[in-house]
Amino acid sequence: MGEAVIVGAARTPIGRAYKGSLVGARPDDMAAFVVRELLSRLPQIDPATVDDVIIGAAVGAGEQGYNLGRAVALLAGLPVTVPGTTVNRMCASSLQAIRMAHHAILAGEGDVFVAGGVESVSRTRSVSFKAEDANPRFIDKTREDFVNNYYTPMGLTAENVADRYGVTRLDMDDFAKLSQDRAVAAQDAGAFDREIVAYPLADGAFLSADDGPRRNTTIAALSRLEPVFRPDGRVTAGNSCPLNDGAAAVIVMSEARARELEIKPLARILGSAVSAVAPEVMGVGPIEAVRRVLANAGMAIGDIRVVELNEAFAAQVLPVCRELGIDIAGQLNPHGGAIALGHPYGMTGARIMTALLNDLQTLDGEFGIETMCVGGGQGMAMIVERLN
Repeated sequence: MGEAVIVGAARTPIGRAYKGSLVGARPDDMAAFVVRELLSRLPQIDPATVDDVIIGAAVGAGEQGYNLGRAVALLAGLPVTVPGTTVNRMCASSLQAIRMAHHAILAGEGDVFVAGGVESVSRTRSVSFKAEDANPRFIDKTREDFVNNYYTPMGLTAENVADRYGVTRLDMDDFAKLSQDRAVAAQDAGAFDREIVAYPLADGAFLSADDGPRRNTTIAALSRLEPVFRPDGRVTAGNSCPLNDGAAAVIVMSEARARELEIKPLARILGSAVSAVAPEVMGVGPIEAVRRVLANAGMAIGDIRVVELNEAFAAQVLPVCRELGIDIAGQLNPHGGAIALGHPYGMTGARIMTALLNDLQTLDGEFGIETMCVGGGQGMAMIVERLN
Protein backbone atom coordinates (compact mmCIF):
# COMPACT_ATOMS: atom_id res chain seq x y z
CA MET A 1 0.00 0.00 0.00
CA GLY A 2 1.55 3.29 -1.12
CA GLU A 3 1.29 6.90 -0.02
CA ALA A 4 -0.58 9.41 -2.20
CA VAL A 5 0.99 12.77 -2.99
CA ILE A 6 -0.06 15.85 -4.93
CA VAL A 7 2.52 16.87 -7.50
CA GLY A 8 0.71 19.66 -9.35
CA ALA A 9 -2.27 21.96 -8.90
CA ALA A 10 -3.75 24.75 -10.98
CA ARG A 11 -6.96 26.62 -11.66
CA THR A 12 -8.52 29.09 -14.03
CA PRO A 13 -9.48 32.49 -12.73
CA ILE A 14 -13.03 32.55 -11.39
CA GLY A 15 -15.61 34.44 -13.41
CA ARG A 16 -18.90 35.88 -12.24
CA ALA A 17 -21.86 33.97 -13.62
CA TYR A 18 -24.01 35.51 -16.35
CA LYS A 19 -22.06 38.78 -16.56
CA GLY A 20 -18.44 37.88 -15.90
CA SER A 21 -15.31 37.05 -17.84
CA LEU A 22 -15.99 33.35 -18.48
CA VAL A 23 -19.58 33.41 -19.69
CA GLY A 24 -18.40 32.36 -23.16
CA ALA A 25 -16.28 29.45 -21.96
CA ARG A 26 -17.62 25.91 -22.16
CA PRO A 27 -17.07 24.00 -18.90
CA ASP A 28 -15.59 20.96 -20.64
CA ASP A 29 -13.12 23.21 -22.44
CA MET A 30 -12.16 24.99 -19.21
CA ALA A 31 -11.48 21.74 -17.38
CA ALA A 32 -9.56 20.29 -20.32
CA PHE A 33 -7.43 23.43 -20.51
CA VAL A 34 -6.37 23.13 -16.86
CA VAL A 35 -5.61 19.41 -17.20
CA ARG A 36 -3.56 20.00 -20.33
CA GLU A 37 -1.65 22.83 -18.65
CA LEU A 38 -0.89 20.74 -15.56
CA LEU A 39 0.45 17.82 -17.56
CA SER A 40 2.58 20.15 -19.68
CA ARG A 41 4.27 21.30 -16.47
CA LEU A 42 5.15 17.72 -15.60
CA PRO A 43 6.81 16.32 -18.74
CA GLN A 44 8.11 13.36 -16.74
CA ILE A 45 4.56 11.96 -16.77
CA ASP A 46 3.68 10.07 -19.92
CA PRO A 47 0.00 10.99 -20.50
CA ALA A 48 -0.67 7.40 -21.54
CA THR A 49 0.15 6.31 -17.97
CA VAL A 50 -2.66 8.33 -16.39
CA ASP A 51 -4.87 5.73 -14.73
CA ASP A 52 -8.05 7.82 -14.60
CA VAL A 53 -9.37 11.35 -15.03
CA ILE A 54 -11.87 12.10 -12.26
CA ILE A 55 -13.86 15.32 -12.69
CA GLY A 56 -16.38 16.75 -10.25
CA ALA A 57 -19.42 18.77 -11.29
CA ALA A 58 -22.57 19.62 -9.36
CA VAL A 59 -24.81 20.02 -12.41
CA GLY A 60 -24.69 17.00 -14.68
CA ALA A 61 -26.60 18.44 -17.60
CA GLY A 62 -26.08 20.39 -20.80
CA GLU A 63 -22.42 21.07 -21.51
CA GLN A 64 -21.56 19.39 -18.21
CA GLY A 65 -23.40 16.18 -19.07
CA TYR A 66 -22.59 12.95 -20.93
CA ASN A 67 -19.78 11.83 -18.57
CA LEU A 68 -17.85 15.06 -18.34
CA GLY A 69 -14.72 13.32 -17.02
CA ARG A 70 -14.28 11.26 -20.17
CA ALA A 71 -14.93 14.30 -22.35
CA VAL A 72 -12.29 16.28 -20.45
CA ALA A 73 -9.72 13.49 -20.88
CA LEU A 74 -10.24 13.50 -24.64
CA LEU A 75 -10.38 17.28 -24.99
CA ALA A 76 -7.15 17.58 -22.98
CA GLY A 77 -5.40 15.48 -25.62
CA LEU A 78 -4.90 12.37 -23.52
CA PRO A 79 -4.73 9.08 -25.43
CA VAL A 80 -8.04 7.34 -26.03
CA THR A 81 -6.82 4.59 -23.71
CA VAL A 82 -7.09 6.93 -20.69
CA PRO A 83 -10.51 6.59 -19.00
CA GLY A 84 -12.53 9.28 -17.29
CA THR A 85 -15.41 9.54 -14.86
CA THR A 86 -17.65 12.21 -13.35
CA VAL A 87 -18.34 12.71 -9.64
CA ASN A 88 -21.14 14.55 -7.88
CA ARG A 89 -21.00 15.33 -4.19
CA MET A 90 -22.50 18.77 -4.83
CA CYS A 91 -20.14 21.48 -3.51
CA ALA A 92 -17.48 18.92 -2.57
CA SER A 93 -17.49 17.15 -5.94
CA SER A 94 -13.86 17.80 -6.84
CA LEU A 95 -12.66 17.16 -3.29
CA GLN A 96 -14.38 13.80 -3.67
CA ALA A 97 -12.45 13.36 -6.92
CA ILE A 98 -9.18 13.90 -5.04
CA ARG A 99 -10.35 11.49 -2.35
CA MET A 100 -11.10 8.81 -4.92
CA ALA A 101 -7.63 9.20 -6.42
CA HIS A 102 -6.14 8.95 -2.94
CA HIS A 103 -8.08 5.78 -2.16
CA ALA A 104 -7.19 4.15 -5.48
CA ILE A 105 -3.50 4.71 -4.78
CA LEU A 106 -3.84 3.37 -1.22
CA ALA A 107 -5.52 0.27 -2.66
CA GLY A 108 -2.71 -0.25 -5.16
CA GLU A 109 -5.01 0.27 -8.14
CA GLY A 110 -2.98 2.93 -9.91
CA ASP A 111 -0.18 5.46 -9.68
CA VAL A 112 -1.21 8.56 -11.63
CA PHE A 113 -4.59 10.32 -11.43
CA VAL A 114 -5.99 13.61 -12.60
CA ALA A 115 -8.57 14.88 -10.11
CA GLY A 116 -10.42 18.12 -10.68
CA GLY A 117 -13.70 19.87 -11.15
CA VAL A 118 -15.57 22.49 -13.07
CA GLU A 119 -18.78 24.47 -12.96
CA SER A 120 -20.27 26.97 -15.35
CA VAL A 121 -23.37 28.45 -13.80
CA SER A 122 -23.50 30.78 -16.80
CA ARG A 123 -23.80 27.91 -19.27
CA THR A 124 -25.93 25.42 -17.29
CA ARG A 125 -27.88 28.01 -15.26
CA SER A 126 -27.62 25.43 -12.45
CA VAL A 127 -30.53 23.49 -13.94
CA SER A 128 -30.27 19.72 -13.70
CA PHE A 129 -33.24 19.10 -11.44
CA LYS A 130 -36.69 20.58 -11.97
CA ALA A 131 -39.46 21.11 -9.43
CA GLU A 132 -41.52 18.37 -11.03
CA ASP A 133 -38.66 15.92 -10.43
CA ALA A 134 -38.84 16.36 -6.66
CA ASN A 135 -39.79 13.41 -4.50
CA PRO A 136 -42.91 14.37 -2.52
CA ARG A 137 -41.57 12.52 0.52
CA PHE A 138 -39.12 15.43 0.93
CA ILE A 139 -41.78 18.12 0.45
CA ASP A 140 -45.16 17.17 1.89
CA LYS A 141 -44.87 17.21 5.68
CA THR A 142 -48.41 15.87 6.05
CA ARG A 143 -47.42 12.50 4.58
CA GLU A 144 -46.87 9.64 6.99
CA ASP A 145 -43.75 8.70 5.05
CA PHE A 146 -42.27 12.25 5.02
CA VAL A 147 -38.47 12.00 5.38
CA ASN A 148 -36.99 15.48 5.91
CA ASN A 149 -36.46 18.85 4.25
CA TYR A 150 -33.81 17.56 1.84
CA TYR A 151 -34.58 20.22 -0.77
CA THR A 152 -34.23 23.22 1.57
CA PRO A 153 -32.78 26.07 -0.52
CA MET A 154 -29.17 26.81 0.41
CA GLY A 155 -29.91 30.39 1.46
CA LEU A 156 -32.58 29.23 3.87
CA THR A 157 -30.16 26.69 5.37
CA ALA A 158 -27.87 29.62 6.12
CA GLU A 159 -30.73 31.48 7.81
CA ASN A 160 -31.48 28.35 9.84
CA VAL A 161 -27.85 28.09 10.96
CA ALA A 162 -27.77 31.78 11.88
CA ASP A 163 -30.88 31.28 14.01
CA ARG A 164 -29.63 28.14 15.70
CA TYR A 165 -26.16 29.47 16.49
CA GLY A 166 -27.05 33.10 17.19
CA VAL A 167 -25.05 34.64 14.35
CA THR A 168 -25.93 38.32 13.96
CA ARG A 169 -26.14 40.34 10.75
CA LEU A 170 -23.16 42.42 11.88
CA ASP A 171 -21.15 39.24 12.52
CA MET A 172 -21.84 38.14 8.96
CA ASP A 173 -21.05 41.47 7.37
CA ASP A 174 -17.85 41.83 9.39
CA PHE A 175 -16.67 38.47 8.13
CA ALA A 176 -17.68 39.26 4.54
CA LYS A 177 -15.57 42.42 4.68
CA LEU A 178 -12.63 40.42 6.04
CA SER A 179 -12.89 37.95 3.16
CA GLN A 180 -13.00 40.75 0.61
CA ASP A 181 -10.09 42.62 2.18
CA ARG A 182 -7.94 39.50 2.29
CA ALA A 183 -8.70 38.58 -1.31
CA VAL A 184 -7.98 42.09 -2.59
CA ALA A 185 -4.70 42.22 -0.67
CA ALA A 186 -3.71 38.78 -2.00
CA GLN A 187 -4.60 39.81 -5.55
CA ASP A 188 -2.55 43.00 -5.27
CA ALA A 189 0.42 41.10 -3.84
CA GLY A 190 0.38 38.53 -6.64
CA ALA A 191 -0.39 35.75 -4.16
CA PHE A 192 -2.65 33.96 -6.65
CA ASP A 193 0.02 33.79 -9.37
CA ARG A 194 1.09 30.37 -8.11
CA GLU A 195 -2.48 29.08 -8.50
CA ILE A 196 -3.91 30.65 -11.62
CA VAL A 197 -3.36 29.68 -15.24
CA ALA A 198 -4.39 32.55 -17.51
CA TYR A 199 -7.35 31.41 -19.59
CA PRO A 200 -7.56 32.26 -23.32
CA LEU A 201 -10.74 34.10 -24.25
CA ALA A 202 -12.53 34.13 -27.60
CA ASP A 203 -11.27 37.62 -28.46
CA GLY A 204 -7.64 36.54 -28.13
CA ALA A 205 -7.13 38.10 -24.71
CA PHE A 206 -6.13 36.13 -21.60
CA LEU A 207 -7.99 36.23 -18.30
CA SER A 208 -5.48 36.14 -15.44
CA ALA A 209 -7.40 37.44 -12.41
CA ASP A 210 -10.58 36.54 -10.54
CA ASP A 211 -13.62 38.71 -11.20
CA GLY A 212 -14.89 38.58 -7.63
CA PRO A 213 -12.86 40.58 -5.11
CA ARG A 214 -14.52 43.93 -4.40
CA ARG A 215 -12.23 46.81 -3.52
CA ASN A 216 -13.10 49.29 -0.80
CA THR A 217 -15.81 47.09 0.70
CA THR A 218 -17.31 48.78 3.75
CA ILE A 219 -19.59 47.67 6.54
CA ALA A 220 -21.86 50.59 5.67
CA ALA A 221 -22.30 49.33 2.12
CA LEU A 222 -22.83 45.75 3.26
CA SER A 223 -25.38 46.81 5.86
CA ARG A 224 -27.54 48.47 3.21
CA LEU A 225 -28.11 45.20 1.34
CA GLU A 226 -31.53 43.61 1.76
CA PRO A 227 -31.94 39.99 2.91
CA VAL A 228 -32.29 37.67 -0.07
CA PHE A 229 -33.89 34.52 1.25
CA ARG A 230 -36.26 35.62 4.02
CA PRO A 231 -37.88 39.05 4.57
CA ASP A 232 -36.76 39.14 8.20
CA GLY A 233 -33.47 37.37 7.49
CA ARG A 234 -29.80 38.23 7.81
CA VAL A 235 -28.30 36.52 4.75
CA THR A 236 -27.58 38.93 1.89
CA ALA A 237 -25.75 38.87 -1.42
CA GLY A 238 -22.86 40.58 0.37
CA ASN A 239 -22.31 37.94 3.06
CA SER A 240 -22.86 34.95 0.77
CA CYS A 241 -20.79 33.46 -2.02
CA PRO A 242 -21.81 34.62 -5.52
CA LEU A 243 -22.61 32.45 -8.56
CA ASN A 244 -19.56 31.61 -10.64
CA ASP A 245 -17.72 29.82 -13.44
CA GLY A 246 -14.30 28.13 -13.35
CA ALA A 247 -12.22 24.95 -13.34
CA ALA A 248 -9.36 23.49 -11.30
CA ALA A 249 -7.37 20.25 -11.13
CA VAL A 250 -4.59 18.49 -9.27
CA ILE A 251 -2.32 15.58 -10.17
CA VAL A 252 -2.32 12.85 -7.52
CA MET A 253 0.41 10.19 -7.71
CA SER A 254 1.80 7.37 -5.65
CA GLU A 255 4.85 8.56 -3.77
CA ALA A 256 6.81 5.67 -5.25
CA ARG A 257 6.03 6.67 -8.84
CA ALA A 258 6.82 10.32 -8.12
CA ARG A 259 10.19 9.26 -6.70
CA GLU A 260 10.84 7.04 -9.70
CA LEU A 261 10.14 9.94 -12.09
CA GLU A 262 12.13 12.37 -9.91
CA ILE A 263 9.10 14.60 -9.33
CA LYS A 264 9.19 16.47 -6.04
CA PRO A 265 5.70 16.33 -4.46
CA LEU A 266 3.96 19.42 -3.16
CA ALA A 267 2.08 17.61 -0.40
CA ARG A 268 1.11 14.23 1.01
CA ILE A 269 -2.56 13.40 1.59
CA LEU A 270 -2.91 12.23 5.19
CA GLY A 271 -6.60 11.40 5.18
CA SER A 272 -10.14 12.55 4.58
CA ALA A 273 -13.58 12.21 6.13
CA VAL A 274 -17.22 12.82 5.32
CA SER A 275 -20.14 13.50 7.61
CA ALA A 276 -23.82 14.34 7.45
CA VAL A 277 -26.25 16.62 9.25
CA ALA A 278 -29.89 17.58 8.84
CA PRO A 279 -30.30 19.08 5.35
CA GLU A 280 -31.87 22.27 6.69
CA VAL A 281 -28.63 23.15 8.55
CA MET A 282 -26.19 21.86 5.97
CA GLY A 283 -23.74 24.71 6.62
CA VAL A 284 -22.44 23.13 9.82
CA GLY A 285 -21.53 19.89 8.03
CA PRO A 286 -17.78 20.61 8.30
CA ILE A 287 -17.81 20.40 12.09
CA GLU A 288 -18.07 16.64 12.32
CA ALA A 289 -16.04 16.04 9.15
CA VAL A 290 -13.09 17.97 10.59
CA ARG A 291 -13.40 16.23 13.96
CA ARG A 292 -13.33 12.86 12.23
CA VAL A 293 -10.37 13.56 9.99
CA LEU A 294 -8.36 15.00 12.88
CA ALA A 295 -9.17 12.00 15.06
CA ASN A 296 -8.20 9.59 12.29
CA ALA A 297 -4.88 11.37 11.88
CA GLY A 298 -4.24 11.60 15.63
CA MET A 299 -4.11 15.38 15.40
CA ALA A 300 -5.75 18.43 16.99
CA ILE A 301 -6.84 21.68 15.39
CA GLY A 302 -3.83 23.37 16.98
CA ASP A 303 -1.55 21.19 14.84
CA ILE A 304 -2.99 22.75 11.69
CA ARG A 305 -1.32 25.82 10.22
CA VAL A 306 -4.05 26.69 7.69
CA VAL A 307 -7.73 25.78 7.44
CA GLU A 308 -9.28 26.47 4.06
CA LEU A 309 -13.01 26.44 4.79
CA ASN A 310 -15.37 27.10 1.92
CA GLU A 311 -17.26 30.32 2.57
CA ALA A 312 -20.67 29.35 1.28
CA PHE A 313 -22.22 31.82 3.74
CA ALA A 314 -20.72 33.88 6.55
CA ALA A 315 -23.64 32.50 8.60
CA GLN A 316 -22.08 29.04 8.60
CA VAL A 317 -18.38 29.93 8.60
CA LEU A 318 -18.60 31.59 12.00
CA PRO A 319 -20.24 28.75 13.98
CA VAL A 320 -18.00 26.18 12.28
CA CYS A 321 -14.94 28.12 13.43
CA ARG A 322 -16.35 28.59 16.91
CA GLU A 323 -17.27 24.92 17.38
CA LEU A 324 -13.91 23.65 16.08
CA GLY A 325 -11.70 26.28 17.70
CA ILE A 326 -10.40 27.59 14.36
CA ASP A 327 -8.50 30.86 14.77
CA ILE A 328 -10.05 33.16 12.16
CA ALA A 329 -7.17 35.64 12.43
CA GLY A 330 -4.36 33.10 12.36
CA GLN A 331 -5.56 29.95 10.60
CA LEU A 332 -8.53 30.62 8.35
CA ASN A 333 -8.46 31.41 4.61
CA PRO A 334 -5.44 33.76 4.62
CA HIS A 335 -6.04 34.85 1.01
CA GLY A 336 -9.79 35.22 1.34
CA GLY A 337 -12.48 32.73 0.46
CA ALA A 338 -15.56 32.09 -1.61
CA ILE A 339 -17.46 35.18 -0.43
CA ALA A 340 -14.86 37.23 -2.29
CA LEU A 341 -13.41 34.79 -4.81
CA GLY A 342 -16.52 32.82 -5.73
CA HIS A 343 -17.83 29.28 -5.54
CA PRO A 344 -18.17 27.45 -8.88
CA TYR A 345 -19.61 24.35 -7.21
CA GLY A 346 -17.82 21.53 -8.98
CA MET A 347 -14.55 23.48 -9.16
CA THR A 348 -14.40 24.48 -5.51
CA GLY A 349 -12.94 21.34 -3.95
CA ALA A 350 -9.93 21.39 -6.28
CA ARG A 351 -9.75 25.20 -6.15
CA ILE A 352 -9.50 25.12 -2.37
CA MET A 353 -6.82 22.43 -2.50
CA THR A 354 -4.84 24.62 -4.88
CA ALA A 355 -5.29 27.52 -2.45
CA LEU A 356 -4.30 25.40 0.54
CA LEU A 357 -1.04 24.33 -1.08
CA ASN A 358 -0.35 27.97 -1.96
CA ASP A 359 -1.13 29.06 1.62
CA LEU A 360 1.23 26.50 3.13
CA GLN A 361 4.03 27.49 0.77
CA THR A 362 3.49 31.21 1.36
CA LEU A 363 3.36 30.84 5.15
CA ASP A 364 5.94 28.03 5.37
CA GLY A 365 3.37 25.84 7.09
CA GLU A 366 3.39 22.06 7.43
CA PHE A 367 -0.18 20.82 7.85
CA GLY A 368 -3.40 22.10 6.32
CA ILE A 369 -7.07 21.15 6.22
CA GLU A 370 -9.56 21.71 3.43
CA THR A 371 -13.20 21.48 4.45
CA MET A 372 -16.63 22.46 3.21
CA CYS A 373 -20.33 22.09 3.73
CA VAL A 374 -22.29 20.21 1.09
CA GLY A 375 -25.80 20.75 -0.22
CA GLY A 376 -28.26 18.20 1.10
CA GLY A 377 -26.67 18.13 4.55
CA GLN A 378 -23.11 16.85 4.40
CA GLY A 379 -19.58 17.87 5.30
CA MET A 380 -16.17 16.86 3.98
CA ALA A 381 -12.58 17.43 5.06
CA MET A 382 -9.05 16.44 4.00
CA ILE A 383 -5.67 16.90 5.70
CA VAL A 384 -2.45 17.40 3.74
CA GLU A 385 1.17 17.64 4.79
CA ARG A 386 3.28 20.08 2.79
CA LEU A 387 6.43 18.53 1.33
CA ASN A 388 7.71 21.31 -0.93
